Amino acid sequence: MWRRFNQANALAQAVSAQCGVPADPFAPKRFKPTPPQVGLSRSQRALNLQGAFRIAEGMGARIEGKAIVLIDDVMTSGATANAASRVLLRAGARRVDVPVFARAV
Repeated sequence: MWRRFNQANALAQAVSAQCGVPADPFAPKRFKPTPPQVGLSRSQRALNLQGAFRIAEGMGARIEGKAIVLIDDVMTSGATANAASRVLLRAGARRVDVPVFARAV
């Protein structure tokens, strides 16, 4: 967001338009500012994101019992997708699928 462009949201909006399913980029909202993940190990990345996401107020009913598609633009360790997915599942999502558009190796 500091770049003033959210590429994962742009991808989600395109997928949403193509599939006819509404997109909400802030259902799992990042509430805790975290330092950049660059240079961190897999375990450090997971620790860095602990408690970073919460379900936005009023979104619980839109998540409960639903199959959620969480769009990720680039996956490195999977820590961000994992942290956001866990919050969605705790909020009652039936399942969370995470399509990834690029994989960093």
